[in-house]
Amino acid sequence: MDLTPLTAISPIDGRYAPKTAELQTIFSEYGLIRFRIKVEVEWLKALADCKKVKEVPPLSDKARKYLDSIIENFNLADAEQVKQIEETTNHDVKAVEYFLKDKVAKNKELKSISEFFHFACTSEDINNLSHALMLREARAGVLIPNLQLIISALIKIAGSTADIAMISRTHGQTASPTTMGKEITVFCHRLQRQLKQLVETEILGKFNGAVGNFNAHLAAYPDIDWPKLSNSFIQRLGLTPNLHTTQIESHDYMAEYFHCLVRINNVLIDFCRDIWGYISLGYFRQKTIKGEVGSSTMPHKVNPIDFENAEGNLGIANSLLAHLAEKLPVSRWQRDLTDSTSLRNTGTALAHCLLAYKACLKGIGKLQINPEAIDNDLSEAWEVLAEPVQTVMRRYGIEEPFEKLKTLTREQKIDKARLHDFINLLEIPENEKKRLLKLTPASYTGNASRQAKTFKADFN
Repeated sequence: MDLTPLTAISPIDGRYAPKTAELQTIFSEYGLIRFRIKVEVEWLKALADCKKVKEVPPLSDKARKYLDSIIENFNLADAEQVKQIEETTNHDVKAVEYFLKDKVAKNKELKSISEFFHFACTSEDINNLSHALMLREARAGVLIPNLQLIISALIKIAGSTADIAMISRTHGQTASPTTMGKEITVFCHRLQRQLKQLVETEILGKFNGAVGNFNAHLAAYPDIDWPKLSNSFIQRLGLTPNLHTTQIESHDYMAEYFHCLVRINNVLIDFCRDIWGYISLGYFRQKTIKGEVGSSTMPHKVNPIDFENAEGNLGIANSLLAHLAEKLPVSRWQRDLTDSTSLRNTGTALAHCLLAYKACLKGIGKLQINPEAIDNDLSEAWEVLAEPVQTVMRRYGIEEPFEKLKTLTREQKIDKARLHDFINLLEIPENEKKRLLKLTPASYTGNASRQAKTFKADFN
């Protein structure tokens, strides 16, 4: 059976393939080969730039452009050629080296130095930099832009609902009022803080040979400062050098990267569940889309499926990310292969992140605030004003203020009249009494509106 979206085992490559297409050129086998090609080519160029490697003279502009064209024009047919070579070598990185030698065979200048492809390298030198470049490209081109879209969409909702007072629910019970905008702002703040940490996470690379000591390098060219050259090479790729490793890069930065995504995803799970609850309460309506069906049997339903899909995919992503973050930094002695097979699932984890981010953004785009439903709940919750009343009573030295309000609010239903009767009997200054009598559940929101109106995006 041929592999198609209908026959794919993973929904990432099946049902959801169109929604994760931008990750295909990064994390697929094609993508991995593409980045390996880039690392191998850039290493040859770095050797040519090193005056002490006399056997690799400086490249002519023509030769340099030819090498660059191999990277820029790399396509699916090239990747298939590499896989054909691998059928003979039974080694994926060696196949890349042979592919490059074939590619430059007709270029006299490059053919003369083609044995310096993969010079002094272990496969992990190529692989770790390739995976680092994959994570770097995915972060910059996919993850960050989608998270910024979510934050921006939430800030817009927060601003438009900054003054819409609503009842809070702590432990599921009515509590001091807030505004919808302020509650959305909390998620904006949390997401922005975690996004900043994701942006600032260093992406490391190592390029120091079979066990991290530049053994082969120094055997061939003992007078070259290989750590310095390695540093420069890694930095030219846009990565941070890690000079102290075994055969493999230690993957601690990957754990930091993945754990940061887990925290971001947890914030979004929290958000999706809250919004799901607000939709259930009627605080938000959802825009209907012509032709869409909410239920196979109940015509009236508009289910919050986007937030449910987001939550499900965030959970799958976090399971994979947590495993990778815990497994990858652990390797037996100088090297084992458990990281290699694990790393091939990085794209799957990030694809589930992307699915969730897109579903979340789609769901946000459907939300329509329903002030009437919010106000109906709030107007029935006069008991929440027991908090400000007892707090003012404390200020003026009235004994047992908490206990008196506890008795008042727990033994009977509190409405405006009953609360005002209680306030009128208090022995407090008249101006304070008048201030308390003016309070309503809708006006008792503290600085919630201000928090929502003053929060701004900071993506720097």
